[in-house]
Amino acid sequence: MKKRLPSEWEKQEATIVVFPTFSHLDWYHSLSEIQQSYVKFINAIKEFQKCYVVCDDFDSFKKHFIDFKDIEIINIKTNDTWIRDFGAINVFEDSKLKYYNFKFNAWGDKFSSNLDNDFNKKFHKKNLVDIDFILEGGSIDSNGKGTLLTTSKCIYNVNRNSHLTKDEIEKKLINFFDLKKLIVLNHGSLAGDDTDSHIDTLARFIDENTIAYIKCYDKNDEHFEELKKMEDELKKTGFNLVALPIPKAHYFNDHRLPATYINFLFLNDALILPTYQDEKNDNLAFEILSNHISNKKIIKVDATVFIREHGSLHCASSNMIQN
Repeated sequence: MKKRLPSEWEKQEATIVVFPTFSHLDWYHSLSEIQQSYVKFINAIKEFQKCYVVCDDFDSFKKHFIDFKDIEIINIKTNDTWIRDFGAINVFEDSKLKYYNFKFNAWGDKFSSNLDNDFNKKFHKKNLVDIDFILEGGSIDSNGKGTLLTTSKCIYNVNRNSHLTKDEIEKKLINFFDLKKLIVLNHGSLAGDDTDSHIDTLARFIDENTIAYIKCYDKNDEHFEELKKMEDELKKTGFNLVALPIPKAHYFNDHRLPATYINFLFLNDALILPTYQDEKNDNLAFEILSNHISNKKIIKVDATVFIREHGSLHCASSNMIQN
């Protein structure tokens, strides 16, 4: 059987998001603000394709919308809203689309995950493949042509698959997706990130030959040395590279937040770019991506509230590739 992990810019059926409600305890500090942020995010998505909105409180959702065109509400309870990591991963098996249901343990048992771990069985009624391996969608990125990008701090972390050696983990990833090339970065991290360095905050493919990555230009910034080492690793991969600036520092409850432009979201005819009320760098990231992605409209969506819980727009969404 031939398998292929598609890229995220391939034709999509829909995008899935989880709308935050009172059942998501982590958002109590900013529930009204994050709901308004999700409304803007959903409105941006549905301009280009269907959006499945997972929500366990329809009344709290419907008051924000007049037009429900291209929105479908799904009533399923979840522990949190970061569906990128517990949502199913699209994989083609002999050209037939399947949804791989990896195990989810909330980034190494940091939080509760019982509802999230059961989500895919409730959402996907067919073509779901259960896999006995812990893997989050935000920890991997594919160019659609057999190359997978990930980080050692996450993929080898003992809080995920501690019964396996590094070699065994690599062999499983290669077998899961029929990989031709596995790139594991040993460097790269953002302050405030509790995912153990997910790749979708650091470096992403924007086409089959090009990787966009986060770069720090300020030698006095705490990220400078680590991101420079990551850049040096990326230069050895053989792929074209596009550097995006790191946004200005944002803080909440006295700690720095993991703001990053790499957490963008591909849609069928658009790319949604997270912005952070940083006019200089928001505009610079927009211009850079516009110069390198000519076949999609770049849409800005403010993600300053999203990062209060250490995720951004890619983390808050999941793609359903079209079969």
